[in-house]
Amino acid sequence: MSVLPLVFTSGWASGINAYAVVLLFGLLGATGVTDEVPAALQRPDVLIVAGVLFVAEAVADKVPYVDSVWDAVHTVIRPVSGGVVAALLAGHNGSLPELAAGAVGGSTALLSHLVKAGTRIAVNTSPEPASNIVLSLAEDLGVAGLIAFAVFHPVAAAVIAGTLLAAGIAVVVFLWSRIRRFLQRRRQRRAEKRPAAVDGAAPPVT
Repeated sequence: MSVLPLVFTSGWASGINAYAVVLLFGLLGATGVTDEVPAALQRPDVLIVAGVLFVAEAVADKVPYVDSVWDAVHTVIRPVSGGVVAALLAGHNGSLPELAAGAVGGSTALLSHLVKAGTRIAVNTSPEPASNIVLSLAEDLGVAGLIAFAVFHPVAAAVIAGTLLAAGIAVVVFLWSRIRRFLQRRRQRRAEKRPAAVDGAAPPVT
């Protein structure tokens, strides 16, 4: 069970930014900071691809509505990446079957991805872009910090990741009800304007 906390944390982080997780793990292993990283994540081609995609996500993630489109595209990519990274970590350590580790990492990544996507939909109801940039930077720093922390303190990192995941779910539920009420009010205002427009319309020409 020793690798389970690291698997869980990597799954949570993959749901937020899968490319950052691969890049960070690869760099930590390639630079010799830790020997817990599988060789597959340290390959130069993997690091290059992860770095390029990380930069692309860093840009797209800070643009209102573009971030939601990016999230929609990554609904499958992030959970799959979380499962693969988890399976590699478990296979390297050998303390958990790769299939079980992949299921834990993938399901955790899916949950954190849904939290991120739901939060971004809520944030995009605001007309200003600053909130998107601040939230994206907080996510990037959170993923980087927690992955680096998890390498040395996996149990504590898993507790933090679990707390963030639970808090994120609660926030999305709260914000989603607000979004729904906002949309309902907007539809009501539009419906109220239609009769007035019809009453004030000029009679048809015969």
